Amino acid sequence: MLWPHASAPLAAALRSRRGAPLGDVFAHVSGLYFRGKLAYARRFAAPSDSSLLVGSGVHIITPNAGLRDPDTRVTADAVRAFAAEDVDPRNAAYRRPLETSARSLAREIGLKDDVVLLGSVASPKYVEILLAIFGDRLMFPVDFVGRGDMSRGGLLLRRAASGEELKYAPVAGAVLHGTRPPKLPPLQCQRPVF
Repeated sequence: MLWPHASAPLAAALRSRRGAPLGDVFAHVSGLYFRGKLAYARRFAAPSDSSLLVGSGVHIITPNAGLRDPDTRVTADAVRAFAAEDVDPRNAAYRRPLETSARSLAREIGLKDDVVLLGSVASPKYVEILLAIFGDRLMFPVDFVGRGDMSRGGLLLRRAASGEELKYAPVAGAVLHGTRPPKLPPLQCQRPVF
């Protein structure tokens, strides 16, 4: 994607002055799991306030720029800067922008809305920071417990397609590690007719 001679539309957009949508870039880099998170979030986000900060209610955690809307345009330089930072609560370059943007979001939504974390809840990289800001309003899909990234991505894509929202529970005090659930059944793909 960052190769100077790449001809794919996303690569060309990243090289342009305007950049490419952050959601598209992360979906390309992260694959199934992120595509599932983005599709699911776009399908079910329902903020009670549509202010500029809250927007669609979908926010991406970046390695050095806090929470950003998936339609935020980023350039190749921005992607290189993302790659240079560790997503670790001990890294101030990651933690401080996330704390600042999460606090702004918390003030904007007040006590009206819950915040659903579709990222990993089994590691402190997101939870430690967001739990301190959102408290009991920080929720997660209960069906994530015991699932790996690919399984969570597949589950989210299936639910986005079916319109069936997952059940949520507060992150605070929840059991975040558990027995691996059965594999998801294979999707029945329809073969194209030529």
